[in-house]
Amino acid sequence: MKNRKVTLIRRPTGDPVETDFSIVDEDVAPLEAGQVLVKVDTLSIDAFIRTTFNEVSFHQGSKIGNIVPALGIGVVLESRDDAFSVGDYVFGALCSQSIACMPGAALRRLDVSVVPPNSYVGILGLTTGMTSYFGIVDVGAVKKGDTVVVSGAAGAVGSLAGQIAKLSGASRVIGIAGGPHKTAFLVDELGFDAAIDYKNENVEARLGELAPTGVDVFFDNVGGDTLDAVLMHIKDGTRVVICGAISQYQDMDNVRGPKNYLKLAERHATMAGFAVFHFAEHYERAEKQLTQWLASGQLIMREHIEQGIDRFPAALNILQNGGHHGKLLVRVAQTS
Repeated sequence: MKNRKVTLIRRPTGDPVETDFSIVDEDVAPLEAGQVLVKVDTLSIDAFIRTTFNEVSFHQGSKIGNIVPALGIGVVLESRDDAFSVGDYVFGALCSQSIACMPGAALRRLDVSVVPPNSYVGILGLTTGMTSYFGIVDVGAVKKGDTVVVSGAAGAVGSLAGQIAKLSGASRVIGIAGGPHKTAFLVDELGFDAAIDYKNENVEARLGELAPTGVDVFFDNVGGDTLDAVLMHIKDGTRVVICGAISQYQDMDNVRGPKNYLKLAERHATMAGFAVFHFAEHYERAEKQLTQWLASGQLIMREHIEQGIDRFPAALNILQNGGHHGKLLVRVAQTS
């Protein structure tokens, strides 16, 4: 059996391009005790992957010549761990490959009797639904009557964050995204109250029109100029939630912080960052609530799927440049 994998051969300067990677075929080694062989089905394309390409990274730097990390779901082909059987769906750090040989302890067996498997890299996924949930519910503490602004709102995390804000009682949710097709998606399909097209509109000016009394919660996935624009519209007690800063990931050695941060002191506001693993003890609570919202049709997740492991590098570029709506995934082709 052959495994097809994506390796990093050069650290990207700016946006990752396909020549920064290599596609490698290798034989699958026999399983050892405690290991599980998984046919990778679907990989989650997440912003954290880009940060691993820096030599020193919060998410641990990818090494030249090594496989590129990614979370995903797959089906067990063979098992030498009694906790897993052939045919089980599993979730884990399967990485950018078609066949994963992993310790059983690094995998989670999935219940796909209630929700489809892809939910575990989407609405129930750690880097998507769980992140959105904890950012809105726990960090942002969104409550009835709040005006909530979400940047990167047409992406996977942002699109769910806005919907969860509405479900948490927000009276007005405003999304920031790039292009009229994305702003229409937010309002017409996801139920956002309004949207700002940062590519064609002045974010600061439009926010003054759409939220004249100020912003209660800002869920930020972008950083940079967008963060500065929203800081000009915070009010007393605003909670600014730092989930990500995709505008800064191309050059992590020169990250630009907000120039308008003194507005936090003026407005007695707070800015708090988080990562989903800070809430590990609360995963069960989040998954239960997200499952209920999903089953009732109250949460919508559009998927953008690239076909085949060879499309993994291209998918990273699509993510960085915002060329997708909702959750970006790679469906891994069957390999024998």
